[in-house]
Amino acid sequence: MTPEPGTAAPLALTPELREAVRSIAATDQLLVAMDFDGTMAPIVPHADDARPLPRAAAAFAGLAALPRTTTALISGRALASLRSVASPPAESLLIGSHGAEAWLGPGSAGLELDDGQQTLLAEVRDILAGIAQEAPGTMLEDKPAGVVLHTRQAADDVAEDAVAAARSLLEDREGVFLKNGKRVLETSVVHASKGEAVAFLRQAAGATAVLFAGDDTTDEDAFARLMPGDVGVKVGLDFTQAQYRVEAPIHVAELLEALLAARTSAVGEGN
Repeated sequence: MTPEPGTAAPLALTPELREAVRSIAATDQLLVAMDFDGTMAPIVPHADDARPLPRAAAAFAGLAALPRTTTALISGRALASLRSVASPPAESLLIGSHGAEAWLGPGSAGLELDDGQQTLLAEVRDILAGIAQEAPGTMLEDKPAGVVLHTRQAADDVAEDAVAAARSLLEDREGVFLKNGKRVLETSVVHASKGEAVAFLRQAAGATAVLFAGDDTTDEDAFARLMPGDVGVKVGLDFTQAQYRVEAPIHVAELLEALLAARTSAVGEGN
């Protein structure tokens, strides 16, 4: 098997994870929900440059085309950004802004903030803009329900000080919700989490089992909401509640290919 350009050679999935894939592939209604950055796509310095690994994208599209199989992306990105970089299959469901935005097909209602939330969001942005102005290498990203303070390009001490300053000014503010990610601080005026997103998608898809993979601390909310019979896969070496682990996005591609093969066989036998 030839590795993707610029990636390490793929490592075999553990026997335990392969067995879990074979088992979940036989479920009646399968939901395959994936984080994007750091999972389907490698982390890159500039968010707009992220793209899914071709093997991962191809296997994900193959799963989306199978009967009794629903695919979904659950991301901290705004929906517009997620669509732009991920180019998901038309059949896939999309969750953006950590669950604050959802797209379940044509006619899905967009996110609407009330007047109070819009005012609060503007105040949060002003506070973060003041911090970013004093912290070289940090930048802001606007989302429909929040603002993200990015610190990946900042020196470690600058990043820590910027996040600490933001937390001190915002963490006790009513109606503002904060989440730590990898070199980001997410702020939102809408309470949402990837755990709630998984539960919502499970119900929307009528899923009898869920496979979810993610790499970030925000994905732990999703792992915590998985049920017996589900499969959670952590990407990376950080602490996790997931039952299984792979090292990098190239191994997520291998995971999806294994699931596609097993699910294709299972639904074929069921017809």
